[in-house]
Amino acid sequence: MGSGLALAGYAFGLEPLYRLAVTRYAITPPDWPSGLQLKIALLSDLHACEPTMPAARIEEIVAVTNGLGTDAVLLLGDYEASQRFMQRPLMPDEWAAILAQLKAPLGVHAILGNHDYWDDLEAQQSRRRPVRGRLALEKKGVPVYENDVVRLEKDGHGFWLAGLADQLAYITGQRNGSMQFEGLDDLGGTLSKVKDSAPVILMAHEPDIFPEVPARVALTVSGHTHGGQVRLFGWSPVVPSIYGNRYAYGHVVENDRSLVVSGGLGCSILPVRFGVPPEIVVVELGAEA
Repeated sequence: MGSGLALAGYAFGLEPLYRLAVTRYAITPPDWPSGLQLKIALLSDLHACEPTMPAARIEEIVAVTNGLGTDAVLLLGDYEASQRFMQRPLMPDEWAAILAQLKAPLGVHAILGNHDYWDDLEAQQSRRRPVRGRLALEKKGVPVYENDVVRLEKDGHGFWLAGLADQLAYITGQRNGSMQFEGLDDLGGTLSKVKDSAPVILMAHEPDIFPEVPARVALTVSGHTHGGQVRLFGWSPVVPSIYGNRYAYGHVVENDRSLVVSGGLGCSILPVRFGVPPEIVVVELGAEA
């Protein structure tokens, strides 16, 4: 009885609120340019609200990220909160102002997640774009990509960042007890904007797009799953993905294509985490062995 209560207290109180891991991956994709060493930080799924992700917690995450010495910071969506036990959601202007304090030589770049659409009730009803989260980030100077790309350069080597619009943006109803969605993602249209042979890093909030991603993309980075929020022995009982545990968490390699799924930082549905603490992900591409 006592041990069960202790585990529950840890899962509901300590791991979501006080732990902050830095998880690192070293990846050299096929045909990655020799001499291009790129270090990126991934922040995903803040779900900014009190008490689980208050302003002070976001400030801590920003400070730790700024101390990691990365070349770029990629924000992978779901800044808005949506869990049943929050006391107060942080408004977009609040969390955007803190995220704007992130610093990296090649900039801070963002995409949106499903909750950034779902929690903007006006956008859900009117199908209005851009949503309030995008407006808040761009007001603070953080570019947001929805089916768009940007070309960056480091040490004389170019590469592309491609940002996919959300795959579950609009809730359209229910069918056989399951929610139905309309996505805004256009993978082919996004990649058609890449104009040379430099490598591509694709930001896609939900990892379920990965089977469709061509080998032309050097790395896909995603969030959304939270690693299931509860993860035991490399397995998560509940994963918000049609592929279950296939893309639940971590570095996945299929047919020489790489996907990194962040476990995220905040909580959705329930304020609980166990075995998958909030994390900042650092990916080093082309690092020398």
